[in-house]
Amino acid sequence: MGLTAKGARVFERGAFVKRDIVIKDGKIVAAADHLPVSTTDVLFSCENTIWLPGFADVHVHLREPGFSEKETIRTGTLAAKRAGYDAVCAMPNLAPPPDTPEHLAAELACIRRDAAVRVFPVGCLTMGRKGREPAALEALSGEVCAFSDDGSGVMDDGVMRECMERIRAFDGLVAAHCEDTRFESRAAEWKMIERDIKLVAETGCRYHVCHLSTRESLALVREAKKDGLPVSCETAPHYLVLDRSMREGDPDGRYHMNPPLREKADCEALIEGLCDGSIDCIATDHAPHTAADKQKGAMGIVGMETAFPVLYTKLVREGRVPLERIADAMCVRPREIFRLPASESLIGIELGTPYTLRASEFATMGRNTPFDGWTVWGRVLHDFD
Repeated sequence: MGLTAKGARVFERGAFVKRDIVIKDGKIVAAADHLPVSTTDVLFSCENTIWLPGFADVHVHLREPGFSEKETIRTGTLAAKRAGYDAVCAMPNLAPPPDTPEHLAAELACIRRDAAVRVFPVGCLTMGRKGREPAALEALSGEVCAFSDDGSGVMDDGVMRECMERIRAFDGLVAAHCEDTRFESRAAEWKMIERDIKLVAETGCRYHVCHLSTRESLALVREAKKDGLPVSCETAPHYLVLDRSMREGDPDGRYHMNPPLREKADCEALIEGLCDGSIDCIATDHAPHTAADKQKGAMGIVGMETAFPVLYTKLVREGRVPLERIADAMCVRPREIFRLPASESLIGIELGTPYTLRASEFATMGRNTPFDGWTVWGRVLHDFD
Protein backbone atom coordinates (compact mmCIF):
# COMPACT_ATOMS: atom_id res chain seq x y z
CA MET A 1 0.00 0.00 0.00
CA GLY A 2 1.22 3.50 -0.83
CA LEU A 3 0.26 7.09 -0.14
CA THR A 4 -0.59 9.33 -3.06
CA ALA A 5 -0.88 13.12 -3.12
CA LYS A 6 -2.57 14.67 -6.14
CA GLY A 7 -1.46 18.12 -7.25
CA ALA A 8 1.44 18.58 -4.83
CA ARG A 9 3.55 21.76 -5.13
CA VAL A 10 7.02 20.59 -6.26
CA PHE A 11 10.02 22.87 -6.91
CA GLU A 12 11.40 22.27 -10.41
CA ARG A 13 13.62 24.48 -12.57
CA GLY A 14 13.10 27.59 -10.47
CA ALA A 15 9.35 27.37 -9.94
CA PHE A 16 6.73 25.43 -8.01
CA VAL A 17 4.62 23.20 -10.26
CA LYS A 18 1.78 20.75 -9.61
CA ARG A 19 2.79 17.09 -9.52
CA ASP A 20 1.39 13.84 -8.16
CA ILE A 21 3.55 12.22 -5.47
CA VAL A 22 3.62 8.57 -4.41
CA ILE A 23 5.12 7.50 -1.08
CA LYS A 24 5.85 3.89 -0.16
CA ASP A 25 7.54 2.58 2.96
CA GLY A 26 8.01 6.14 4.15
CA LYS A 27 9.92 7.20 1.02
CA ILE A 28 8.94 9.27 -2.02
CA VAL A 29 9.15 6.89 -4.98
CA ALA A 30 7.57 8.98 -7.76
CA ALA A 31 6.71 12.56 -8.61
CA ALA A 32 5.16 13.25 -12.02
CA ASP A 33 2.04 14.39 -13.84
CA HIS A 34 -1.14 12.34 -13.55
CA LEU A 35 0.24 9.28 -11.80
CA PRO A 36 -2.19 6.37 -11.62
CA VAL A 37 -3.66 5.57 -8.23
CA SER A 38 -3.75 1.96 -7.15
CA THR A 39 -6.87 0.62 -5.48
CA THR A 40 -4.73 -0.01 -2.42
CA ASP A 41 -3.27 3.51 -2.32
CA VAL A 42 -4.42 6.03 0.24
CA LEU A 43 -4.91 9.61 -0.93
CA PHE A 44 -3.52 12.26 1.38
CA SER A 45 -3.66 16.04 1.43
CA CYS A 46 -0.71 18.25 0.51
CA GLU A 47 -2.36 21.43 1.72
CA ASN A 48 0.24 23.82 3.21
CA THR A 49 3.07 21.50 2.11
CA ILE A 50 5.80 22.07 -0.46
CA TRP A 51 8.24 19.56 -1.93
CA LEU A 52 11.84 20.33 -2.83
CA PRO A 53 15.04 18.53 -3.76
CA GLY A 54 17.20 17.92 -0.70
CA PHE A 55 19.10 20.99 0.47
CA ALA A 56 22.86 21.26 -0.08
CA ASP A 57 24.98 23.10 2.51
CA VAL A 58 28.39 24.05 1.13
CA HIS A 59 29.79 25.26 4.45
CA VAL A 60 29.61 23.04 7.53
CA HIS A 61 32.02 22.08 10.29
CA LEU A 62 31.66 18.41 11.20
CA ARG A 63 34.69 18.52 13.56
CA GLU A 64 35.85 14.95 12.93
CA PRO A 65 38.63 13.91 12.98
CA GLY A 66 40.19 15.90 15.78
CA PHE A 67 37.37 17.58 17.69
CA SER A 68 34.74 14.93 18.34
CA GLU A 69 33.86 16.50 21.70
CA LYS A 70 32.12 19.20 19.61
CA GLU A 71 30.57 17.11 16.82
CA THR A 72 31.07 13.88 14.89
CA ILE A 73 30.39 12.92 11.31
CA ARG A 74 27.48 10.88 12.62
CA THR A 75 25.80 13.58 14.71
CA GLY A 76 26.47 16.34 12.19
CA THR A 77 25.02 14.40 9.26
CA LEU A 78 22.03 13.24 11.31
CA ALA A 79 21.35 16.92 11.99
CA ALA A 80 21.67 17.58 8.26
CA LYS A 81 19.26 14.79 7.36
CA ARG A 82 16.75 15.95 9.95
CA ALA A 83 16.92 19.47 8.50
CA GLY A 84 16.32 18.35 4.90
CA TYR A 85 19.92 18.35 3.64
CA ASP A 86 21.16 15.43 1.57
CA ALA A 87 24.58 16.90 0.75
CA VAL A 88 27.05 18.88 2.85
CA CYS A 89 30.56 20.21 2.21
CA ALA A 90 32.80 19.69 5.23
CA MET A 91 35.32 22.43 5.98
CA PRO A 92 38.97 21.52 6.71
CA ASN A 93 39.26 22.85 10.30
CA LEU A 94 40.31 19.39 11.45
CA ALA A 95 43.19 17.51 13.03
CA PRO A 96 44.91 16.47 10.89
CA PRO A 97 43.86 19.15 8.39
CA PRO A 98 43.24 17.65 4.92
CA ASP A 99 46.24 19.24 3.22
CA THR A 100 47.64 15.99 1.78
CA PRO A 101 45.98 12.76 0.60
CA GLU A 102 47.31 11.00 3.70
CA HIS A 103 45.68 13.52 6.02
CA LEU A 104 42.46 13.54 4.00
CA ALA A 105 42.27 9.74 4.35
CA ALA A 106 41.48 10.08 8.05
CA GLU A 107 38.43 12.23 7.28
CA LEU A 108 37.29 9.99 4.43
CA ALA A 109 37.40 6.96 6.73
CA CYS A 110 35.07 8.70 9.20
CA ILE A 111 32.73 9.69 6.36
CA ARG A 112 32.55 6.17 4.93
CA ARG A 113 31.89 4.73 8.37
CA ASP A 114 29.33 7.14 9.80
CA ALA A 115 27.80 9.61 7.35
CA ALA A 116 23.98 9.71 7.21
CA VAL A 117 24.01 11.99 4.11
CA ARG A 118 26.54 12.58 1.37
CA VAL A 119 29.60 14.46 2.63
CA PHE A 120 32.00 16.21 0.25
CA PRO A 121 35.29 17.24 1.88
CA VAL A 122 36.79 20.67 1.30
CA GLY A 123 40.58 20.43 1.07
CA CYS A 124 43.02 22.86 2.62
CA LEU A 125 44.20 25.74 0.45
CA THR A 126 47.59 25.88 2.21
CA MET A 127 49.60 23.45 4.32
CA GLY A 128 48.16 23.27 7.81
CA ARG A 129 45.85 26.19 6.88
CA LYS A 130 48.76 28.45 7.83
CA GLY A 131 48.90 30.50 4.65
CA ARG A 132 52.60 29.96 3.99
CA GLU A 133 52.71 27.43 1.14
CA PRO A 134 50.07 25.75 -1.02
CA ALA A 135 48.69 22.40 0.08
CA ALA A 136 49.02 19.29 -2.11
CA LEU A 137 46.37 20.75 -4.40
CA GLU A 138 46.74 18.52 -7.45
CA ALA A 139 46.92 15.34 -5.37
CA LEU A 140 43.75 16.30 -3.47
CA SER A 141 41.76 17.49 -6.47
CA GLY A 142 40.05 14.18 -7.22
CA GLU A 143 38.72 13.77 -3.67
CA VAL A 144 37.59 17.27 -2.63
CA CYS A 145 34.90 19.65 -3.90
CA ALA A 146 36.83 22.88 -3.23
CA PHE A 147 39.83 24.35 -1.41
CA SER A 148 39.69 26.64 1.61
CA ASP A 149 41.63 27.74 4.67
CA ASP A 150 38.31 28.46 6.36
CA GLY A 151 38.86 30.23 9.65
CA SER A 152 41.92 31.99 8.24
CA GLY A 153 42.46 34.33 5.31
CA VAL A 154 45.52 33.79 3.11
CA MET A 155 47.47 36.98 3.80
CA ASP A 156 50.35 36.51 1.35
CA ASP A 157 49.41 37.72 -2.13
CA GLY A 158 52.00 35.51 -3.79
CA VAL A 159 50.79 32.37 -2.03
CA MET A 160 47.18 33.11 -2.97
CA ARG A 161 48.18 33.76 -6.57
CA GLU A 162 50.06 30.43 -6.77
CA CYS A 163 47.09 28.58 -5.25
CA MET A 164 44.74 30.14 -7.79
CA GLU A 165 47.02 29.42 -10.74
CA ARG A 166 47.42 25.79 -9.78
CA ILE A 167 43.72 25.29 -9.01
CA ARG A 168 42.76 26.97 -12.27
CA ALA A 169 44.87 24.42 -14.14
CA PHE A 170 42.47 21.63 -13.13
CA ASP A 171 39.35 23.87 -13.02
CA GLY A 172 38.94 23.64 -9.27
CA LEU A 173 37.23 26.05 -6.89
CA VAL A 174 38.66 28.33 -4.20
CA ALA A 175 36.19 28.90 -1.32
CA ALA A 176 37.76 31.80 0.52
CA HIS A 177 37.52 32.87 4.13
CA CYS A 178 38.14 36.58 3.63
CA GLU A 179 39.73 38.20 6.67
CA ASP A 180 42.72 40.48 6.33
CA THR A 181 43.87 40.95 9.92
CA ARG A 182 45.63 44.21 9.09
CA PHE A 183 42.27 45.99 8.88
CA GLU A 184 39.32 46.54 11.17
CA SER A 185 36.44 44.09 11.00
CA ARG A 186 34.42 45.42 8.05
CA ALA A 187 37.43 46.28 5.94
CA ALA A 188 39.09 43.00 6.88
CA GLU A 189 36.43 41.23 4.85
CA TRP A 190 36.03 43.46 1.82
CA LYS A 191 39.72 44.35 1.45
CA MET A 192 40.61 40.68 1.03
CA ILE A 193 37.74 40.14 -1.38
CA GLU A 194 38.99 43.12 -3.38
CA ARG A 195 42.50 41.62 -3.49
CA ASP A 196 41.21 38.20 -4.45
CA ILE A 197 38.97 39.47 -7.26
CA LYS A 198 42.02 41.14 -8.82
CA LEU A 199 43.81 37.79 -8.68
CA VAL A 200 40.77 36.08 -10.22
CA ALA A 201 40.93 38.54 -13.11
CA GLU A 202 44.58 37.63 -13.63
CA THR A 203 44.34 33.86 -13.16
CA GLY A 204 40.82 32.94 -14.27
CA CYS A 205 40.36 30.73 -11.20
CA ARG A 206 36.81 29.93 -10.06
CA TYR A 207 36.33 31.79 -6.78
CA HIS A 208 33.64 31.60 -4.09
CA VAL A 209 33.33 33.99 -1.14
CA CYS A 210 32.39 32.27 2.12
CA HIS A 211 29.93 33.81 4.64
CA LEU A 212 29.71 37.25 3.02
CA SER A 213 28.42 39.74 5.59
CA THR A 214 28.92 43.39 4.53
CA ARG A 215 27.41 45.63 1.89
CA GLU A 216 30.89 46.62 0.66
CA SER A 217 31.68 42.96 0.02
CA LEU A 218 28.43 42.51 -1.84
CA ALA A 219 29.17 45.50 -4.07
CA LEU A 220 32.54 44.00 -5.03
CA VAL A 221 31.00 40.62 -5.88
CA ARG A 222 28.19 42.26 -7.84
CA GLU A 223 30.71 44.24 -9.91
CA ALA A 224 32.87 41.15 -10.52
CA LYS A 225 29.84 39.30 -11.83
CA LYS A 226 29.03 42.21 -14.17
CA ASP A 227 32.61 41.96 -15.46
CA GLY A 228 32.06 38.30 -16.28
CA LEU A 229 34.51 36.93 -13.72
CA PRO A 230 33.95 33.40 -12.31
CA VAL A 231 32.98 34.73 -8.87
CA SER A 232 30.19 33.48 -6.60
CA CYS A 233 29.29 33.91 -2.95
CA GLU A 234 27.24 32.66 -0.04
CA THR A 235 25.79 34.24 3.03
CA ALA A 236 24.32 32.63 6.14
CA PRO A 237 20.83 32.89 7.64
CA HIS A 238 22.10 34.81 10.66
CA TYR A 239 23.53 37.61 8.50
CA LEU A 240 20.13 38.02 6.86
CA VAL A 241 17.92 38.13 9.97
CA LEU A 242 20.15 39.28 12.86
CA ASP A 243 22.18 42.45 13.41
CA ARG A 244 24.84 43.57 15.85
CA SER A 245 22.36 45.23 18.24
CA MET A 246 21.24 41.73 19.21
CA ARG A 247 24.66 40.92 20.65
CA GLU A 248 23.96 43.08 23.69
CA GLY A 249 23.64 40.91 26.76
CA ASP A 250 25.08 37.71 25.29
CA PRO A 251 26.23 35.74 28.36
CA ASP A 252 26.74 32.38 26.63
CA GLY A 253 28.20 33.56 23.33
CA ARG A 254 25.28 32.48 21.16
CA TYR A 255 25.65 35.64 19.05
CA HIS A 256 29.46 35.35 18.86
CA MET A 257 30.59 34.42 15.35
CA ASN A 258 33.15 35.27 12.69
CA PRO A 259 32.42 37.34 10.68
CA PRO A 260 30.47 39.13 13.39
CA LEU A 261 26.90 40.32 13.03
CA ARG A 262 26.81 43.59 11.12
CA GLU A 263 24.59 46.66 10.96
CA LYS A 264 20.90 46.59 10.06
CA ALA A 265 21.84 48.27 6.77
CA ASP A 266 24.02 45.28 5.92
CA CYS A 267 21.11 42.90 6.52
CA GLU A 268 18.96 44.97 4.18
CA ALA A 269 21.67 45.01 1.51
CA LEU A 270 22.18 41.24 1.75
CA ILE A 271 18.44 40.61 1.44
CA GLU A 272 18.41 42.74 -1.69
CA GLY A 273 21.44 40.83 -3.00
CA LEU A 274 19.71 37.52 -2.34
CA CYS A 275 16.60 38.66 -4.19
CA ASP A 276 18.47 39.86 -7.28
CA GLY A 277 20.78 36.81 -7.42
CA SER A 278 24.00 38.63 -6.55
CA ILE A 279 24.19 36.29 -3.56
CA ASP A 280 24.16 32.78 -5.00
CA CYS A 281 23.83 30.48 -2.01
CA ILE A 282 22.66 30.29 1.56
CA ALA A 283 25.06 28.18 3.63
CA THR A 284 24.87 27.76 7.38
CA ASP A 285 28.53 27.82 8.51
CA HIS A 286 27.31 25.19 11.00
CA ALA A 287 29.89 25.42 13.80
CA PRO A 288 29.16 23.34 16.91
CA HIS A 289 31.09 24.03 20.12
CA THR A 290 30.95 22.78 23.67
CA ALA A 291 29.37 25.12 26.22
CA ALA A 292 32.77 25.51 27.88
CA ASP A 293 34.41 26.56 24.62
CA LYS A 294 31.68 29.11 23.95
CA GLN A 295 32.22 30.60 27.39
CA LYS A 296 35.90 30.96 26.46
CA GLY A 297 35.00 32.91 23.32
CA ALA A 298 34.78 30.23 20.60
CA MET A 299 33.16 31.66 17.48
CA GLY A 300 30.29 30.16 15.56
CA ILE A 301 26.78 28.78 15.86
CA VAL A 302 24.99 25.62 14.79
CA GLY A 303 22.79 26.23 11.81
CA MET A 304 21.40 23.34 9.79
CA GLU A 305 18.39 22.55 11.97
CA THR A 306 17.31 26.19 12.07
CA ALA A 307 18.13 27.36 8.53
CA PHE A 308 14.96 26.84 6.50
CA PRO A 309 12.40 27.62 9.23
CA VAL A 310 14.20 30.84 10.20
CA LEU A 311 14.49 31.96 6.57
CA TYR A 312 10.91 31.04 5.75
CA THR A 313 9.56 32.73 8.88
CA LYS A 314 11.55 35.96 8.74
CA LEU A 315 11.99 36.46 5.00
CA VAL A 316 9.26 34.62 3.08
CA ARG A 317 6.31 35.01 5.44
CA GLU A 318 7.17 38.68 5.92
CA GLY A 319 7.24 39.22 2.17
CA ARG A 320 10.94 40.06 1.94
CA VAL A 321 12.18 37.21 -0.30
CA PRO A 322 10.25 34.93 -2.68
CA LEU A 323 10.09 31.28 -1.61
CA GLU A 324 11.48 30.29 -5.02
CA ARG A 325 14.65 32.30 -4.37
CA ILE A 326 15.20 30.59 -1.00
CA ALA A 327 14.71 27.20 -2.64
CA ASP A 328 17.17 28.02 -5.43
CA ALA A 329 19.79 29.29 -2.97
CA MET A 330 19.52 26.18 -0.80
CA CYS A 331 18.86 23.44 -3.36
CA VAL A 332 20.15 24.41 -6.80
CA ARG A 333 22.93 27.01 -6.87
CA PRO A 334 25.09 25.30 -4.21
CA ARG A 335 25.23 22.17 -6.35
CA GLU A 336 25.98 24.12 -9.51
CA ILE A 337 28.86 26.11 -8.02
CA PHE A 338 30.48 23.22 -6.10
CA ARG A 339 29.63 20.73 -8.88
CA LEU A 340 27.84 18.33 -6.58
CA PRO A 341 25.63 15.52 -7.89
CA ALA A 342 21.93 16.25 -8.31
CA SER A 343 19.76 15.52 -5.33
CA GLU A 344 18.31 12.02 -5.27
CA SER A 345 15.66 12.90 -2.70
CA LEU A 346 12.54 15.01 -2.41
CA ILE A 347 11.69 16.56 0.94
CA GLY A 348 8.33 17.71 2.19
CA ILE A 349 8.02 20.88 4.27
CA GLU A 350 4.82 21.72 6.14
CA LEU A 351 4.28 25.47 6.16
CA GLY A 352 1.02 25.98 7.99
CA THR A 353 1.76 25.09 11.60
CA PRO A 354 4.02 27.08 13.94
CA TYR A 355 6.40 25.31 16.29
CA THR A 356 9.22 26.21 18.67
CA LEU A 357 12.92 25.70 17.96
CA ARG A 358 14.49 24.00 20.96
CA ALA A 359 18.25 23.49 20.99
CA SER A 360 17.90 20.73 23.57
CA GLU A 361 16.11 18.64 20.91
CA PHE A 362 18.68 19.08 18.13
CA ALA A 363 20.44 16.09 16.58
CA THR A 364 23.71 18.03 16.47
CA MET A 365 25.85 17.96 19.60
CA GLY A 366 26.02 21.75 19.49
CA ARG A 367 23.53 23.87 21.43
CA ASN A 368 25.04 27.23 20.49
CA THR A 369 22.29 29.03 18.58
CA PRO A 370 20.65 32.45 18.87
CA PHE A 371 17.40 30.92 17.57
CA ASP A 372 16.64 28.75 20.61
CA GLY A 373 13.05 29.42 21.67
CA TRP A 374 11.98 31.11 18.42
CA THR A 375 8.50 30.39 17.09
CA VAL A 376 8.84 29.45 13.43
CA TRP A 377 7.01 27.95 10.45
CA GLY A 378 8.43 25.44 7.98
CA ARG A 379 8.92 22.00 9.51
CA VAL A 380 10.67 19.31 7.45
CA LEU A 381 8.51 16.18 7.28
CA HIS A 382 10.03 12.79 8.04
CA ASP A 383 7.18 10.41 8.72
CA PHE A 384 4.63 9.77 5.96
CA ASP A 385 3.01 6.66 7.41
